[in-house]
Amino acid sequence: MKILSVNAGSSSLKFQMYEMPEEKVLISGVFERIGLDNSLYTIKINGEKIKKEANLSNHKDAVRILIEELLNNKVIKSLDEIKGVGHRVVHGGDRYAKSTIIDEDVIKTIDELSSLAPLHNPANLMGILAFKEEVPDATSVAVFDTAFHQTMPKESYLYAVPYEWFTKYGVRRYGFHGISHDYLTQTLKNVLKNDKPNLITCHLGNGGSITAVKEGLCFDTSLGFSPNAGLVMGTRCGDIDSAIIPYIMNKTDKSLEDVMNDLSKKSGYLGISGISSDSRDIEDGIKNNNERCILAQNLFVRRAIEYIAKYYVELGHVDAICFAGGIGENSISTREEILDGLKCLGIKVDEKANDVRGEFTLITKKDSSVPCYVIPTDEEVMIARDTYHFIEG
Repeated sequence: MKILSVNAGSSSLKFQMYEMPEEKVLISGVFERIGLDNSLYTIKINGEKIKKEANLSNHKDAVRILIEELLNNKVIKSLDEIKGVGHRVVHGGDRYAKSTIIDEDVIKTIDELSSLAPLHNPANLMGILAFKEEVPDATSVAVFDTAFHQTMPKESYLYAVPYEWFTKYGVRRYGFHGISHDYLTQTLKNVLKNDKPNLITCHLGNGGSITAVKEGLCFDTSLGFSPNAGLVMGTRCGDIDSAIIPYIMNKTDKSLEDVMNDLSKKSGYLGISGISSDSRDIEDGIKNNNERCILAQNLFVRRAIEYIAKYYVELGHVDAICFAGGIGENSISTREEILDGLKCLGIKVDEKANDVRGEFTLITKKDSSVPCYVIPTDEEVMIARDTYHFIEG
């Protein structure tokens, strides 16, 4: 059965087609600069990467070209072979604790929740509507980035603000990267042969989050009402004192929008280092004794240690910790620094085993109090799995 996994952004559309249930990737790619000049797309098939220019006025154009490529490359013989299209949807609020088949009510709800994710939900909807028009007979499934976190208890997701902010306006911790944290949890359940493990899953990248999993379910997570909470990230500040916002507005005459833009696009690694939001550039700066790069890395590592230690205490005991995401999977030094900061808990990193990038690996010693793993995350296959399960019933 052929299933498409789709992640639509405001000017992009990423996709992977799987043969299910084998989970074999048949073709993958990304359409970029949709609605802008110099639009293009890249596809990868049979180990070959092909880049082409194209006139992409909107997401419908991208979907039409995608279908043409599927047919021309003989991935499908007809549209009838596409049985399902799974869509990543960033925000499901507290209305969706699991994936769901997309109907008119779901479309309406995703649209209503756009106020909680104005940069993401409208773009996700554009992808959904484009595929529904071009591939009308395929089952459409919404896979929500917030769904995995809906098992958190109230004391984990509520803020200590006036209670009517929650009841009237939905102010609460929602959490994100849920598709990734779900994948990591399912993977560790299989590795540990334990259906109800206590885990700390670390999705570390340009955006990052850490999640506490208690007896197989999300118990707490670092991202909050928005994706600008918790950890230090590439351009996001993470946790700050809310009083900083009006203070900077008064000192600089910046608008609220300007300050929020600074906190989400000019902070984090970029704000502290002054040179880059990319951890690889930060590591290069550290090698050259750049003091601000060293400081940016120290802040990143310190915040990660704080959250892991916090969740270790909250969970009581931890069966495993894992690292995923661009930094988590590829930055050897960052993983080592984080785990060294946790050695008081009896965690012992194996430096030789940790010398790895992008591969599933146990990176702690046999006598470590908690086994720690590198696990390359796979959000696309989670979307395909959920879509396949709906079709198969």
